[in-house]
Amino acid sequence: MNGLDGTVFAVLLSLVSAAGYALAAVAQSRLASASTGGRGALRALLARGQWWWAVGLNAAGALAHVAALHYGPLTLVQPLGALTLVAALPLGAYCARRRVTRAEWRGALLTLAGLVALVSVTGPAAPGDALTLQEALIVAAATAFLIATLASGSRYGALRGGRRRGRGLGHATASGVASGVGSALTQTLTAALARELPGGVPVWWQTALIAVLISAFAVGGLLLSQAAYRGGLAAPLAVVNLSNPAAAAVIGVALLGETFRAGAWGWLVAAAASLVAARGVVLLTTGAGATSVPPAQAQAPAPTPSPVVAAGQPLPAPLTDETAPAPATPAIVA
Repeated sequence: MNGLDGTVFAVLLSLVSAAGYALAAVAQSRLASASTGGRGALRALLARGQWWWAVGLNAAGALAHVAALHYGPLTLVQPLGALTLVAALPLGAYCARRRVTRAEWRGALLTLAGLVALVSVTGPAAPGDALTLQEALIVAAATAFLIATLASGSRYGALRGGRRRGRGLGHATASGVASGVGSALTQTLTAALARELPGGVPVWWQTALIAVLISAFAVGGLLLSQAAYRGGLAAPLAVVNLSNPAAAAVIGVALLGETFRAGAWGWLVAAAASLVAARGVVLLTTGAGATSVPPAQAQAPAPTPSPVVAAGQPLPAPLTDETAPAPATPAIVA
């Protein structure tokens, strides 16, 4: 396959990958809106066929992304992966039977522009560069601590629904970080399969240990994204797409000798891109999709009044607000 054909095929695979990730995100969001939480939430989730469809779509998107990287350059494939947000936004609105607001479109476009600019100035590592076993373990431990902090401490907002949105963004950040670290460890695993890396550990022990870490971060990232979508779809998905390459870039710059293109200007572009993307996330967080009532609450049945009431007394009106007091029990007439 020549250069032009390979590039076209890489673009098609990137579009397939973005579509798979978008469909999976919408499915996860609908499952999250119908979930009541609690200790049995995970068990109930694993019993749902829709959840396994979402897992399959995520896996298909990942495979298509890896294949696209084989046929096309990183500078082309990575920005196209950001189209997941643009595809998921109208899909989620369609499933919720509403229209995408202008604020949401502006937020999505700003987030997309910031993400593309951030990826475009990130220089790839040299072929064969990978983490040593010691570095991989340190990164894994630091990431686990960061994920635990983000997942447990992301509670803010005094307005109704603010705490749920805040917790969702914390889970989304943790999910993106887990995926980004998983990508870095995958690169290390690939290098370990090709040759023995420094560290004084036999290759098969190192390979098995890194494979376990990759699996743990992959599963953790998937479950964290599922928890994030309880606060909506667009904003958590945007944060996942941002924190993933950001985490990978931090590891690349700190440990693999990567740098931003264009020297100091690259750092300035990265900082500006982060601010633009952050503004987009804010717009998505305050958009209509972030404050809409989840389908599980919107379709919840009204409380059934007692059939025995005083003569001539009308039935009490059903209450739809979950914060309103329960209706008083009507008096029984002898």
